[in-house]
Amino acid sequence: MPELPDIAVYIERLADKVQGHVLQRVKVLNPFLLRTALPPLAEAEGRRVTGVERLGKRVVLALDNGFFLVIHLMIAGRLRWLLPSAKPPGKIALAVFEFDSGTLVLTEAGSKRRASLHLLADREALQAMDPGGIDVMQADLAAFSERLLRENHTLKRQLTDPRLFSGIGNAYSDEILHRARLSPILLSKAMQPEQVARLFDATREVLAEWTERLRGEAGDWPDKVTAFHPQMAVHGRYNMPCPVCGTPVQRIVHADNETNYCARCQTGGKLLADRALSRLLKASWPKNVDELP
Repeated sequence: MPELPDIAVYIERLADKVQGHVLQRVKVLNPFLLRTALPPLAEAEGRRVTGVERLGKRVVLALDNGFFLVIHLMIAGRLRWLLPSAKPPGKIALAVFEFDSGTLVLTEAGSKRRASLHLLADREALQAMDPGGIDVMQADLAAFSERLLRENHTLKRQLTDPRLFSGIGNAYSDEILHRARLSPILLSKAMQPEQVARLFDATREVLAEWTERLRGEAGDWPDKVTAFHPQMAVHGRYNMPCPVCGTPVQRIVHADNETNYCARCQTGGKLLADRALSRLLKASWPKNVDELP
């Protein structure tokens, strides 16, 4: 799922392309995409884009009639920018937004249709969609600490809870926790003040560094938005060496999510129980990274 760094770059490039331009036509190619009936989508046509905003992991187009088009890419949704004469891709295209300057296409790979489009009548309706997470890049340590310690859950869950923090998902939470040298299953209320401060600094550093990196890689448009990058420290790098200590990166698999971590850097060498493998191996499951074959 595109997270804060990806969405930030999308918004910057999109603002360059469409802000001040008229949305001439919207074509929804999949009936499951549009999640609102009122106001009718036709009322977005012929309106000028006055701004492009981020709402968590959503992309928002503000229109000159006070309406807002809200695009949620979910896991496999992506945005493409085409020149006016270019043809949108076939089966994966869900919606086409035509401007005089070019065409924005919303695509979604795979068979599951999770991406969504809303047309909202005013900012009050837009604010109602906001889960309430703070933007860590705009917050201070006190605000970060208050959110983090509000409930007692694992750090992985806290960082990815959109009610607490805006725009952080599975990929960058792995990178943040590795940078902070903290276990993904450490309970928030068991943290020491020094650990909270370290996590705050790591969160801001990782998000800023990756936003800048993706901004530089995007060129005219970010065509290759992915949760997996070879420059990442642990995310998507199971069994590959940690760039800090060289220990093979470990993982915890749960449903569709995978948590990657370095046992040496983050858990004092302890291997965290994998819901599938640890149950299968039971007593044979190694407890420490030094017990790995």
